[in-house]
Amino acid sequence: MKIGILQSGHAHKLLKPVTGDIDVHFERMLDGNGFEFTTFGVVDMEFPTSINDCDGWIITGSKHGAYDDLPFIAPLEAFIRDVYAANIPLVGICFGHQIIAQALGGKVEKFKAGWAVGRTQYDWNGETLALNAWHQDQVVERPVDATVHASNEFCENAALVYGNRVFTTQPHPEYGAQYIDGLIKYRVKGSIPDDQVAAASANLDKPVDNPRIAQQIAQFFKERTLA
Repeated sequence: MKIGILQSGHAHKLLKPVTGDIDVHFERMLDGNGFEFTTFGVVDMEFPTSINDCDGWIITGSKHGAYDDLPFIAPLEAFIRDVYAANIPLVGICFGHQIIAQALGGKVEKFKAGWAVGRTQYDWNGETLALNAWHQDQVVERPVDATVHASNEFCENAALVYGNRVFTTQPHPEYGAQYIDGLIKYRVKGSIPDDQVAAASANLDKPVDNPRIAQQIAQFFKERTLA
């Protein structure tokens, strides 16, 4: 099965030599499932020629907002709508989660209550799971076809399912402690409260449920169901 990674941002220049660019995180996360991967740098206006170039699609995270007036946003939204109409499986993470919701009729905004940073717990369809988060933007209004798969008090729409077509998550199952530590060092720049940064640093060595969500994503691509 060929999975197209629609890369919507880049790793920080000081992190990329250590952890690889954003697309590499997804290849590592889904390794062992027999997938073939190809990356399209949509943030740099490199788009597939057709929605049928791959058997399924992933939209990555990004430092940009889904509501930003940037050249790649409108064509990416059009691509999302075409993929959805053609019933091709689509997965979105963080920015990907947000841009899919926006493209399909939802609303994304900079959340007034602030940031989620580092290891965060969620009610994940009845299970308590922990994943790394790094966001202020949120989906504040769901598209009509979306149902909530995960949430917590801070983030109502932490994971959404659109029938058997789309699965999206606000937190990052592709990010481990090393990358979160790098974000703390290189991307905070005073924008996140010190107590949240300190808590994220203190929780770096605690386990997260990345393998569990990687299993769900892989099964979604293969079977259109969630493990």
